[in-house]
Amino acid sequence: MADIFPVILLIGRPAAGKSEVIDYLKKMSESERRARLHLAPFDEIDDFEWVWETFEDDDIRAKHGRPRLSTTPDYYFLDPFTWNLYIEKINLEFAKRVARDPAYLRERTTIIEFARGGAHAFAEAFGYLADDILRHARIVYIRVSYAESVRRNRRRARKGQEHSILYHSLPDAKMEYYYQTNDWEEISGGTSTGGIAVRNWRVPFAVFENEPEQTDDSAKLGPALEQVFGKLWAMTPEQLY
Repeated sequence: MADIFPVILLIGRPAAGKSEVIDYLKKMSESERRARLHLAPFDEIDDFEWVWETFEDDDIRAKHGRPRLSTTPDYYFLDPFTWNLYIEKINLEFAKRVARDPAYLRERTTIIEFARGGAHAFAEAFGYLADDILRHARIVYIRVSYAESVRRNRRRARKGQEHSILYHSLPDAKMEYYYQTNDWEEISGGTSTGGIAVRNWRVPFAVFENEPEQTDDSAKLGPALEQVFGKLWAMTPEQLY
């Protein structure tokens, strides 16, 4: 439909507020979500589920005396390409949904969520996204500092719920190793709106400033999201450059 976003890439540092945003969206009525944010009934694709499954698969192999294939015993990836493997899995999952339903892109919104770190973090991830995603995508980057990401990552930890979307948490050493830096400011030019060049596409983006925190209070979060999605919706081709 002409009044919805087909694909939203919801990205940022760990614990920036991505999962809290999705949790808030789930609690909105369908009519309100569409009117205020241009979001149809939505599906989520979150690569954390595959990350956790990779750890579990290796643990099962180790339990039976087999070598770990993808991770060390303390859950570092043996091959950095594994991060891009998850992007390819996102591509496959999206393609399956579109193939099952010819009206999918007209009637539903897909929210794709992931975090990345390192010198070429998001640029590399975007480079692996399929054209069929990029042509429909809009980016919402939730911006918090690394120090704030670490603080919230510690806060959200729940013993026994390490597999949970809302309550998984990383050790400080792993946060530093994977996420101390990222390339968002470089690829976005440090602006709050614009376009990211990915192959032949110019993908529109808007930044959601979440420091001080807004995702902990629905009274603040609703208007903040409406402002960010409104900026995305109102963007003209000239604003992408």
